[in-house]
Order: sequence, then C-alpha cells, then structure tokens
Amino acid sequence: IFSSVTLYFSQLWHYNVGHLLFDGLYPGYVALIRFSPKHLHPFRILAGLNDCNNCWSEDVYSRFGGLRILKLSLLNKMSREKWFMFEELVMSSGTLCQRCTQPNLQLPGGVELDASRLFRDRMYQQHGLAQPIIRQNSSSEKRTSRDVLHAYIIHNKRFTRNDRKEIDAAINEINNYTNSYLKRTAKLRWPLVKASYLFYDQVRAQNRSSIEINATSNDSRSSTHELFENKFIAQLKILRQMDIHITGPGTGQMYQTFLSDGSVTINLGGIRPPGLENTEKAYTSYLEQYMTSGTPYIKGLYYPINERTKGIKKHEVIKLIRQASQLILQGFSLPVNARDNLAPDGKLFVELCEKDKKFCSFVTTRVPNTDFDCIHLWVEDIIHEHRQWQLEGFVINRRKVICPFNHSLVHQLRGKYGIKHNQSNH
Repeated sequence: IFSSVTLYFSQLWHYNVGHLLFDGLYPGYVALIRFSPKHLHPFRILAGLNDCNNCWSEDVYSRFGGLRILKLSLLNKMSREKWFMFEELVMSSGTLCQRCTQPNLQLPGGVELDASRLFRDRMYQQHGLAQPIIRQNSSSEKRTSRDVLHAYIIHNKRFTRNDRKEIDAAINEINNYTNSYLKRTAKLRWPLVKASYLFYDQVRAQNRSSIEINATSNDSRSSTHELFENKFIAQLKILRQMDIHITGPGTGQMYQTFLSDGSVTINLGGIRPPGLENTEKAYTSYLEQYMTSGTPYIKGLYYPINERTKGIKKHEVIKLIRQASQLILQGFSLPVNARDNLAPDGKLFVELCEKDKKFCSFVTTRVPNTDFDCIHLWVEDIIHEHRQWQLEGFVINRRKVICPFNHSLVHQLRGKYGIKHNQSNH
C-alpha cells in the first residue's frame, strides 16, 4: 500500500525544461490544487517517463513532491507478480498543459486558481531556497528610486548574429549610463539598471556554498540531499533576484513564472514562418505569451509587433528596458490584469474568441473529431492566416486541413489592433 497522496501524470519530452515543468509537473499540480490543501503537503509522483540518462527532470519532480518519484515503467513490471494499492491517487489532466489554449489565452489555472504563484512558491521551498520577495499591491514596494535593478537578457536560438550585436550594444549603453551615475559623472535621468546576457546552460551549481540552502519543513529526504545544489537550483537563485527578464519565444519563456512579485518580463519576439525570416511572408511571433498573461504578479512588455520583422534594434531594446525600469519603480499595480499582459495579437485572439464562439470552442475544446492541427496552435498563425488557417486550407502530410473561422472578423480586428499584414502570407 502506498500511503499519502500520489500524483499521476505522463510526460513527453522531459529532457526539455519547458515541457518538463509545464506539460507534466504543472498540470499535475493544478489538478492537486483542486483538492486543497493537499497541494501544500508532501506527495508522491507516479510518472510515465521515457528513459533519459542525462535528464535532471526526475530530481526536480522528486524534490517538488517531497515523497520521491515512482516511475510507471517500474510499477508496471512489479505489478506482474503482485498487487499495489494507492491510499489516495490524483490524476493530472491533459487539458491543463501550457499549450492547451484557453479562450482567455492564459496558462490554465494560473490566475483563477493562483496556480502560477503556488507553483513558484513550492518550487523555491522544495529546493531549499528562500521565497521570492512578496509585494502585495505595487511593484515599487520594498524598493527605492536609487536601487540598481537587475536585467537579464536570456540567450535565445532565434537571435541572429545581427540581433546579438544590437543586443550587446544596448547592454553596453544601459550599463555605461548606470556606471556613470554611480561614479557621479552623470545626472539621474533614468532608473539605474545593470544588464547582463545569460546562457542558462552555462549556469553551474556552486556546491561549496550549498550549505546556505535551507532544509524544507515538509521534505522526506535526507539533509545531505537537501544541501546538494544542482543546476536548476543555481538557475532559480538567479531568477529570484531578477527584476527584468528579457528573451525571445521558446524555452526561455518558461522560467518567467519564477520571477519575484513586481518584476517585468520582456518578450523580444521572433519571426515566423521558420525559414522565411527575410521574405515578405514573415510576421512577428511571440509564441508563449499565455505564460505572461497567466502570471498576475509580473508585468509583460513586447517588442513592437510591426517592427520585429526588421530584426532586433538597439534603440528598441534600450527603450523597453527603460520602460520596464520606470514601470517597476513608479509602481505598477498588482495583480496585473491578464489581458494587459498580452501582445496585440494575443488581445486580438481573445476578442476573436469572444465574438466568434463557434471558432473559440473549436480551437480550445479537445474533442475526438477535431483535427489536432486546429488545436495545437499559435495565435499569430491564425491572425496571419498561415497554412491550415488559410481560407482554402493547407495540405499537411498529404491531407488537406482546413481550420474554419471568421476571416472577415480577423481582418477587421487586425485594423483595430494596428497589426500590419502582408497579403503574401496567404
């Protein structure tokens, strides 16, 4: 008999930290939150995982739950000769993943169940780290106008060589201004910011200082395990003291949930379709903006939607960093309205969902007869009528896929939200 609560989920691609956290662990935890207060206590994780010798996902799962991890493959083998019983078993839901599109374009449960905050806080607690700074009503709480804010630009594979040059130039200008003020050679015109470029894969655990990690109050593992710092803990330490988080779409977006209250995340965007970056068919893509709208204790900013296809420019990056720093110190209200944390195309999608209920149900409800290509979506592809979102559809794997929606309404809303569209996208 397995005593206590067991949380069951299956997980694909757990070698990727984004999928590890928000396609397996997070949906499972949201399911557990619905049985409050079980989510606040230690629980076992029963996970359906493929073998992976170099993955650290199992360690994250084990620490997060507090009662270790049981792999489904092992249980299946052991069950051939004997029966096992679980005292309490909670099953995750496949509709709570980060790519499970909601009508409000939010991370499922992030706002209405406060799941983003609960997930963040437990992640820090179970990894033996102090909780992020709590700010109740304003981002300016526990800050002064002379504070030096920490901005990190996270490396992104979508950055081109020219993008990197522009980003590096922006970092230098931001840091030169801050250094000049600190040396009393410049007047304070802008908030003080220390900007850095960060490669997550180069962050290393500092086990000589691991004794600083606090033992958690409800973890069943040994103190030796508690004091051992891993790569993920080292990354969390950096995230905890970030004020401004900056990156492009993709895996880099998946850590913003772990930012402290009153932080700002800047999505520098990317360009779709892949391989057509320098053509007239290119359009701006932010991808995981639902992560930002589903995190009400941070503020989201976006690279200008009609400028991103020209490549990242130094002056736009500087403008965004200074805007973020001013918002933080002037004090933006907490919690942030979820819709305000969306980019223009995200807001368009939400309004489209409100006005075209049939379309909204079609793309947000997972039912057997719906083509997977119509629910596994990015909103920018809909708005720019790309591939299966074209009026005439698109051939995918030798079959024609048409995902119907009100094209005239999309054209109207593109005008309302000021989103430029090139007809050659069709």
